Amino acid sequence: MDWLWWVGAALLFIVVEVVSGSLVLIMFAGGAFAAAAADALGLPVWQQVVVFAIASALLLLTLRPWLLRRLRSRMPLVEMNAAAQVGRPAVVVAVVGPLGGRVKLSGEVWSARAARDGAEFPVDADVRVVRIEGATAIVDSATTLRPTSPPGTTQNKETA
Repeated sequence: MDWLWWVGAALLFIVVEVVSGSLVLIMFAGGAFAAAAADALGLPVWQQVVVFAIASALLLLTLRPWLLRRLRSRMPLVEMNAAAQVGRPAVVVAVVGPLGGRVKLSGEVWSARAARDGAEFPVDADVRVVRIEGATAIVDSATTLRPTSPPGTTQNKETA
């Protein structure tokens, strides 16, 4: 009757996987189902645990990377939360320097710091977020981060 415990564990892993979406716990569920099959074959508990560990490890090392590649090829990664703010324009609302300041970013006021030593941005200056550190936006001049021509080509200022 140990197989019922293994099936119960597998179902619990599946429920938690639905919430997390990391494709890790579902691999443990596969290992638990393999251990349930080992019990059905009459193996002792210690061998069922070994089957669980080996099956889970194999699934994690083989199936999970393949599934992640397939999912990422079909659905591009969409940055969310603070990571989604990188590259966005912001407007300075309190002078931003190397020690701090404030910017309005996506309708919210954020703590900000200049990305370059000695750089300072006055109120109403346009800046662009280069990275997020904790709850602080690290910003630089909006003009310095515009796309440039590939190396080896020239670009006319009027066409930029």
